[in-house]
Amino acid sequence: MSFSIPRNVPSFDNPQRQYENTAWGSSGRSRFPDSGNGYANGASEKISGMFGTKGGLPMYKDKPYNYFASRRKAWFQRKRVLAGIGLLLLGLVYWLGILSPAGDVSKTSGKGEKSTWNMFSRPQSRIDWDERREKVKSAFTLSWGAYEKYAWGYDEYHPISKDGRQMVPNGMGWIIVDALDTLMLMNLTTQINHARQWISTNLTYDQNHDVNTFETTIRMLGGLLSAHYLSTTFPDMAPIPGIQGSSGEDLYLEKASDLADRLMGAYDSESGVPYASVNLHTGKGIVSHQDGGASSTAEATSLQLEMKYLAKLTGEKNYWDKAEKVMQVVDDNAMEDGLLPIFIYADRGTFRDNNIRLGSRGDSYYEYLIKQYLQTSEQEPIYSEMWDQALAGVRKHLITYSQPSNLTVLGERPMGLQGALAPKMDHLVCFMPGTIALGATGGRTVTEAKLEASWSKQQEEEMDLAKQLMKTCWGMYLDTPTGLAPEITHFEIYDPPKMMYDGVLQSPDVLSHSADAEWRKDYVVKPADAHNLQRPETVESLFYMWRITGDEVYREWGWEMFQSFMKHTAADGDAGFTSIDDVTVIPTSKRDNMESFWLAETLKYFYLLFGPTDILPLTDIVLNTEAHPFPRFELGKLFSTGWQRRPRDKSGKVLPVAREAPGNEGGDGKADPQVKVETVQVVATPATVGGKSTLVPKADVTGAA
Repeated sequence: MSFSIPRNVPSFDNPQRQYENTAWGSSGRSRFPDSGNGYANGASEKISGMFGTKGGLPMYKDKPYNYFASRRKAWFQRKRVLAGIGLLLLGLVYWLGILSPAGDVSKTSGKGEKSTWNMFSRPQSRIDWDERREKVKSAFTLSWGAYEKYAWGYDEYHPISKDGRQMVPNGMGWIIVDALDTLMLMNLTTQINHARQWISTNLTYDQNHDVNTFETTIRMLGGLLSAHYLSTTFPDMAPIPGIQGSSGEDLYLEKASDLADRLMGAYDSESGVPYASVNLHTGKGIVSHQDGGASSTAEATSLQLEMKYLAKLTGEKNYWDKAEKVMQVVDDNAMEDGLLPIFIYADRGTFRDNNIRLGSRGDSYYEYLIKQYLQTSEQEPIYSEMWDQALAGVRKHLITYSQPSNLTVLGERPMGLQGALAPKMDHLVCFMPGTIALGATGGRTVTEAKLEASWSKQQEEEMDLAKQLMKTCWGMYLDTPTGLAPEITHFEIYDPPKMMYDGVLQSPDVLSHSADAEWRKDYVVKPADAHNLQRPETVESLFYMWRITGDEVYREWGWEMFQSFMKHTAADGDAGFTSIDDVTVIPTSKRDNMESFWLAETLKYFYLLFGPTDILPLTDIVLNTEAHPFPRFELGKLFSTGWQRRPRDKSGKVLPVAREAPGNEGGDGKADPQVKVETVQVVATPATVGGKSTLVPKADVTGAA
C-alpha cells in the first residue's frame, strides 16, 4: 500500500497561510514576544468547540455541555420542533435496533453516563472522524505553542509554573526532536521550520555529561531518523520551501550519525550488553548507579530498530553488529519459555534476580522481537521464533483472570516462574494488545491475513487474546471518575489463580458505564499508583487494533479517552496540558510536567487513530517504542542476523554441543564436519497453546557451547 499525504495539506497560495510561510529570523528564542497578552486566551478557549460547545470545558463527564434557554416559541416554530423531535425519535429507534435484532446498545446511568457499545457494533458512519482528528491537532498545537512560548529550547516543560529545565548544560532538544515527526504528520509548517532552525543552529551532542543510553536512543536518535525518513521520502509533507525534501537535506541524518557515534561507547562492555548510561563527550559507558550495577533488560534490547535503520541508511555495519550482538548474548542465557528477568549485567551478560514482568524494565524487549522481524521484511526468522516462544510463555505463565468478571490480566512473577503470580499491570503493559495483533497479522488487516495460506488457529487465538487484553486496558480508564488510567492497576483474582493455560474464561462482552457495574469490583487502584503521566500505551494499542480489525469501537474508546485528557489535564490559561496526581479525584491536582511523549506518542496515536488508514500503513513501516516511524527494508548483501540460537531441550535449557575428542580434529584444527547436531524442537509452553511449536536453528559446531 502506498503512503498518501494527509488530507489537510495546506494551500500555500492562500493569503491566510502567510504565517505558515514565515521563516523566523532567530531559532534560539521563542517565536512569541514576552508580553502580557498570550497568543491564546487559555486552554479552555483554545480547545473550545472540541466537543460542540463554545463554552469552557465541562468538569465532569456526565454533565451536559450546554443548557438550553427556556423560551416560548411561536406556534409554527413549536411544530417544527415537534416534527424534528419525531424524526430524531425514529432515527433513534432505528439506531438502537429496536426494530431489528442487530441492535446492541443500551443506555446506562451513573459515573460517566454514556451509551454502552458492543465490541462488534455496526460502524458509526455518522461520526466525522476527520473533525475529531482536527481536535487532536488543536490540542497538539496548544501544547506545542505553550512550550514555544514558555520553555523554548529546554528539555523539560512545566505547564503550571510556565518554565523549563535542561537535562544537560546546553540541552538535548528532548521535546523538540521527539515531536518532529508529529509536526510533519500534522503539516505544521511554521513549527517545523522553527524546530529545524533550532536544531541547525543550537543543537549539539558534544556535551560532557552522561545520558541514559536507551532513552536517548529511542527519543533523540529515533526522532531524528524518523524526521529524515518522512522529510526525504514524502517531501510534500509540511514542506519548507527550498530546504526540506531537496537532495541536500541531510541535517537530521547528520545529527543522528553524530549522536549514534557518541552512544557507541555504551556497547563497549565485556559482554556487548550496553551500559545503562554513556558520556556524550568522552563516549565512555557508565555502569548503572542502581540495581546492583545491572542494566534494564528492556533498555538493553530496545535499541535495535534505531541502530539497524541507521546502518541501512549509512552503510556503517558497526551499528548493526553492535545491536545484533546484544540479542545474541541475551538469547544465549536460554531463559525458560522465552521470558526474561528485568535486569542484566552489562559486564557479564547474565541476568540479575528472577523478576519477570512485561511492565517497566521488561516491556519493549518483547515489542522489539516482532518488530525486528517485520523491519527487515521478515528476512530474519530468528526474531519471529523468539517472539512466538515468548508469547507462548506469556500465555502459559502470566495470563490469568480477575474475579468476579473474568477479565484477562497479564500479571507478573516477581520471584521467577516458580514463584507466586502478582495480579498487577503497569499501564506500560497495555502496549501488548496492539503488539500481539501486529504479530498475528504482520500489519495486514485480519481480513487480508485470513486469505493467507499461513493463517492458523494460533493466530486466531492470538487475536482473541489481543481483544481481551485491550478490553482490560480500556477498563482501566473507564473505572475511574476522571476517565483516565492510573500508572498501575491491581486486580482481584481467584485463589489459586485461574490461568489461561488451564482454560479460557469468558468475560462480559461489554463493560457497562454504570457506576455499580459488577466488573468494577475486579479493579483495584492503590493511592501510590493513582497518578497519570499522559502515557500512550493504551491509545497505541487502540490504533493497532483499529487498523488491524477495522472495528470502530476502538476509535470510540479512544475518543472517550481523548476527551478525558482534555477535561482533566489542562493547565490554566494557554499553558497546555500536564500530568496529574490522582485519577480518582475531581478536580485533579496537577503535577507540573508535560512529558515529551505526550507530543511524540500520545497525541500522535490519537491523530492516527482518528485518521485514514493509508497514513503510515502498517505493512510499510514499523514504529519504534517512542512512536517514531521507520520504513521496512530488505537485508541486502551487506547485512545479516549474524548469529544462531543455541539448541535447547523441551524446557528451553541449552543442550551441550557434541565435539570431537582432542586429537581427532582435522588438520585445520576444526571439528570433524561429520559430527552432527540435530535440530531441537522447543515446546516452550504448552504453547501448543496455539498448536505451534518453535524450531530452533541448528547449532554452530564451531561456536561456543
